[in-house]
Amino acid sequence: MPDSACASSAGLSPVRSFPSISASGASVTSGTVMAFDFGAERIGVAVGETSTGLAHPLTTIRGGTSEARFDAIAKLVAEWSPSRLLVGLPVHLDGTEHEMTARARRFARRLEGRFGIAVELVDERLTTRDAASRLHEAGVNERRQRPVRDRVAAQTILETWLAE
Repeated sequence: MPDSACASSAGLSPVRSFPSISASGASVTSGTVMAFDFGAERIGVAVGETSTGLAHPLTTIRGGTSEARFDAIAKLVAEWSPSRLLVGLPVHLDGTEHEMTARARRFARRLEGRFGIAVELVDERLTTRDAASRLHEAGVNERRQRPVRDRVAAQTILETWLAE
């Protein structure tokens, strides 16, 4: 599934349908992976282990300045010591990019630059809808879903990556 043309024109290693931010292209065989569902107002965070193939919603980082958000992420990175970071890449259903796509790519570049950990972009189409559906099935009403929906979407992003 890699989009080699896209990856090679950008000078990046291919990862699924999106290029890796990291030029190393090294694959992770074991360790903790942290995933982000990036949004303008909230960032959902999930963690998982490649050895078990399990992912768990962790937290939602809300509002604040960009620096405050990155400080919160720094605390999570220090606590969990991930070997890889994933960022959900929002695109339209037909795969075309939009404003949030560019913002998510920028966020991924900033993560890699700040923490020196390889970052991969993962297709996040329908992850928020899937998260809402999963929460509904678990008996969480619409009003109570909002605070946790983004972290469950990050869990879905991570589960997608672990399954590939």
